[in-house]
Amino acid sequence: MNGLSDVRLTLHSQELAAAQNNGAREAVMRNAPSGLSRWGLFWHRLHTRKALLGLTPEQLRDVGLSREQAREEGLKPFWRL
Repeated sequence: MNGLSDVRLTLHSQELAAAQNNGAREAVMRNAPSGLSRWGLFWHRLHTRKALLGLTPEQLRDVGLSREQAREEGLKPFWRL
């Protein structure tokens, strides 16, 4: 290997590590319980989004969402972020 390849490998490994850290941070930001499998995360999204559709105007105001925002999020498919 030449020096350029070593630099590329080092940068690529740093990018991969940063992406893993970002993925963990995104999971926390989504407020999903830790340790969920992919299907567990999908199940969690499905149920929490459906729960949004059933909130009263007072409950929506408590969480800081409008009816339109809650409807938009609640109608998203479970596989979308």
